[in-house]
Amino acid sequence: MGFKRMVSKMSYFFQGGIFRSRRPVLYFLVLITAIVIFLPYFFKQRHNKLHSKLVQDSRKMIAKKPSRALKFSGSNFILNGKPFTILSGSIHYFRVPVAYWSDRLVKLKAMGLNTVETYVPWNLHEEIKGTMKVEGNLDIVSFIKEAHKLGLYVIIRPGPYICAEWDLGGLPSWLLHDSNQKLRSSYPPFLNAVEKYFNKLLPLIVPFEYSKGGPIIAWQIENEYSFYGKDMEYLQKLCQIMLKNGIKELMITSDSIQAFKNNPHNLTGVLKTINLNSNEVTSLEELKKLQPNKPLMVTEFWPGWFDHWGEHHHIMSHDQVANRVTNILKMGASINFYMFHGGTNFGFMNGANLQGDEGYLPTITSYDYDALLSEAGDITPKYKVLKEVLKTYAPNSSLPEVYPTLPVPIKKKAYDPLHMNEYVPLIDTYKFVDQTVKSKTVLPMEGLLINNNGGQPYGFIVYRTKLPKGSKVLEIEKYRDRAQVMVGSQLVGTLDAFDMNKKYMAIEKMSHVKLELKYKPLDKNEETIYLDIIVENMGRNNFGNHLNDQRKGILGEVLIDGKKPESWTIFPLSFHSLFVRRVFHEAKWQTMPLSADQSILYPAFFKVVFNIDSQPHDTFLLMEGWGKGVVFVNGRILGRYWKIGPQKTLYLPSPWLTVGENIIVIFELETRSKDGLLTFTSKPNLGKTA
Repeated sequence: MGFKRMVSKMSYFFQGGIFRSRRPVLYFLVLITAIVIFLPYFFKQRHNKLHSKLVQDSRKMIAKKPSRALKFSGSNFILNGKPFTILSGSIHYFRVPVAYWSDRLVKLKAMGLNTVETYVPWNLHEEIKGTMKVEGNLDIVSFIKEAHKLGLYVIIRPGPYICAEWDLGGLPSWLLHDSNQKLRSSYPPFLNAVEKYFNKLLPLIVPFEYSKGGPIIAWQIENEYSFYGKDMEYLQKLCQIMLKNGIKELMITSDSIQAFKNNPHNLTGVLKTINLNSNEVTSLEELKKLQPNKPLMVTEFWPGWFDHWGEHHHIMSHDQVANRVTNILKMGASINFYMFHGGTNFGFMNGANLQGDEGYLPTITSYDYDALLSEAGDITPKYKVLKEVLKTYAPNSSLPEVYPTLPVPIKKKAYDPLHMNEYVPLIDTYKFVDQTVKSKTVLPMEGLLINNNGGQPYGFIVYRTKLPKGSKVLEIEKYRDRAQVMVGSQLVGTLDAFDMNKKYMAIEKMSHVKLELKYKPLDKNEETIYLDIIVENMGRNNFGNHLNDQRKGILGEVLIDGKKPESWTIFPLSFHSLFVRRVFHEAKWQTMPLSADQSILYPAFFKVVFNIDSQPHDTFLLMEGWGKGVVFVNGRILGRYWKIGPQKTLYLPSPWLTVGENIIVIFELETRSKDGLLTFTSKPNLGKTA
C-alpha cells in the first residue's frame, strides 16, 4: 500500500467515515493489520531507494567531474603525463606557530619529499557553532600558499573526523549538546552540520587544486572509517558534499589493511590506501589483492608514536624506520610520514584513548612523536638517515630537482630562573567569568546554554552550591575526568582515578564516588558556606567506538547527605582571552614570601613578569617540582603539565615571547615548586623512553 493511500484511509476514519459504516470494527482491524505489515516494508524500500540514489548521484558527479591532474595507469600514479611517486610528510599547521611554517616546509623538501599532508580540525575552525575562524594559526590558505611557493604538492584531509590524537578526533564538542547525537553517521543533524561546515571550508581551499593552478593533488574522505562503522550512506553523502563544492582531484580513504578486509567500503572512483608502521610488505601485498592494478600508497607510516600521561616516551630507532621505508619504496609504493613534524598540542586540544571499558588515557601536551623533526623543529638523526634512503630507493623523477638549503638552526636559550611570587586563589577569580550559569541541576560542559547553545568546549568547570551546616558526605554519580572538592576556601579532597600500575585512569573509579567532608571550622561570621566541585576535562577520546559518550564535567546526580541540592551556580573555565586578560590585570595579586607554601590556598594562579632585552629565542619550561596544571604565556594557553610525566618540559616558541615585558602565569592545582621557582632550559626533556 502506498504511503499516501494509507494517509487517505486514516483521514477517512478521523472524519467520521468509519462510524457511518455498519462494520466499523472489521474495517479498523483490516487497516491496522495493513499498516503493521506494509509500513516497515515501505520505509525499508524508501531507505534502499535513498541509498541507491546517493550512490547513483555520486557516480554521476564523478563521471561529470573534469579530468583531475593526479591520475593512475595500472600501479603507477601519473602527474603531468609522467610516472609519479608521492613522497610526503605530515605537518599540521595548527600545531606549529605560523612564523615557523616556512622553516618546517623547507626542511621537508630538503629531505627529498615532494608533498606535505595536513589534517583540518573542525573543532578549531568552528569552535563555536556557526562561527568560522580562518586567521592566524588557522589560516590554512596561507599554509597552502607557503607550500606552493616552495614547489611542494599538498594532500588535504578535511575529515570531518581526523583522529590525530586531537580532542574528539577534531569534531566540535558542541555536536554533543544533542543528547541523541550519532557522530560519524548519516544521522541527519550530524550530516547537516558537516555540510554547513564543508560549505564554508571547502570554497576557501578548492581553488588551490593542482588542476586549477594550485598545489593540492589529493583529498581524503573521512579517516580510518573501516575501523569505526558501516554506514555507507554517510560516506556517499560526504563524497557528494565534497564533489558539490568543486573538488575534482583524486580522492582517497585510509585505514589499516585488516580494517579494510574486515569492513570493506567500496566508493566509486576513490583509492584505498593503508596506515602502518610494521608488516609493510605483507600489508602492501594484501592491498594489491584487495585493489588490483591500482597504485600502492601508505598514507600513514608511523616513524614514532605519541605519549599518554604516566607512560614512558615512545621512540622507534632510525634503523627500524629506515628498513621499513626501504621495503615500502622497493615495492613501488608512495608514502606519507605521519608525522614528519609533530609539533605541540597547545592549549587544551590534546585527545585521549580508551583501554576497553576500563581505562582512560589522556594524551600529553607534546606531540613530538619521535618524528623526523623534533617538537621544536630540529633535524634529528632519523631525518638524516631517511634522506639517504630516499636518495637511494625513491625514483629520481619524484625527488626535488634542486634541494633547498637548510635554514639556519633556530636558537634555543635557557633564560634565568624566575620566582613565581605573585599569587591569587582560584576562588577569587570566579567574578571574572562572564558566562556564569544558574541551574537547578548539575550539567555537563556540553549541556550548558552558552556559546550559541553549544556548551563549553574544554578546560575546567566549577559547580557551586550552598552547603548545609553539619554536612558530612558528598556523593557524585559520575564525573569526567578529574575533580577537586572545596568547602569555603579549603581543599577537602581530590578525586584522581589514575592507576600508576596500569598507567591509566580507572573509569570505574570515576563513578559512584563518596567523599567524607572533613574541614576545619569556618569563620563564625560566614553565614553561607559554599561547596565547590572543580572538574578538569583532560581531553576527549579521539579514536574508537565511544565518541558519542565524550561529555565532560559531572554527568549524573550530586547528593549531600543523601539529598539533592536544588540550586547550582556553574562557572565554565575555558580560559578564553577575556577571562585570562582580566585575571592577569584586574585580580588582586598577593606578593608571597618565598617560604610561604603552607598558607597558599590551592588551586591557585602564580604570576611573574619578566623582561627580554633582545630578540627572543625558543626555550623550554622545566616543570619539575610543580604538581599539575596549566601554563599561560602573554595571555595564550601554552599547555598542561603533570608531575607523573613522561614529559617534564613545555616547549615555548620564540614567537610567543616579545622584546620587553612578558607575563607567565601558572594555574597550579596541587603544589608549587620549592620557593615558587620556574626554571628554563635549552633542551627538551620528554622523559624515560619506552
